[in-house]
Amino acid sequence: MRKSKIALLLLSGLMMSCVGAETPTEANIKKLIEPRLGEGAKVDSIKETPYGGLYEIRTGGDILYTDKTAQYLIVGHVFNAKTSQDLTKERLDEINRIKFSDLPLEAATKVVKGDGKRVIAVFEDPNCGYCKRFRQTTLKAVDNVTIYTFMYNILSEDSIAKSKNIWCAADRNKAWDDWMLNGKAAPAAPAGCTAPHEKVLALGQKLRVNGTPAIFFADGSRIPGAIDAKALEAKLATIKQ
Repeated sequence: MRKSKIALLLLSGLMMSCVGAETPTEANIKKLIEPRLGEGAKVDSIKETPYGGLYEIRTGGDILYTDKTAQYLIVGHVFNAKTSQDLTKERLDEINRIKFSDLPLEAATKVVKGDGKRVIAVFEDPNCGYCKRFRQTTLKAVDNVTIYTFMYNILSEDSIAKSKNIWCAADRNKAWDDWMLNGKAAPAAPAGCTAPHEKVLALGQKLRVNGTPAIFFADGSRIPGAIDAKALEAKLATIKQ
């Protein structure tokens, strides 16, 4: 939504205002560009890039670009034309990397398949169709992996209730699979049982998880969205466990 608004502003010419002759600094660019990104937009940092005279604008988990006068806004990825290297993707991977050991794994379910040496954490909503297909196909086909699942309830009000019932079940893993794989709902949670909904919600927001599934790996990298078993195996093969 924010990108669409930015693109609209660009097309309407609102980014074409002139600035004075002051020598540009990153602080000055931030001051100029932030009000032009739309109401509520916040620039986290401005950084000069080593290519094209561009300045990187970091806002949340996104990257935009501007020139030294903050007169133009560029929305999209920058590539090295000689090598086809996606420079923007590399920066996005870098700024969105997490420290896996900091994840509150006690707030997730845990399944160990095979030797469990490879580790991933997955944010899923019980009402997410892509999550169900990811679990039914990809995760079912992958072995020798430990899977931590954070029930990230962002799609509907009853996601919270479904996750709580599963969390409070005698066998959480079975209850989650019963629902995600077979559509069998868990019984109502017993009185007094609490689930870590608020903690996981705050965690997901902090990590800028905007959709489900979202997959995190031991090296701190992530993949937003479902992938097939072949792609998951290829990714796991690149990570030193």
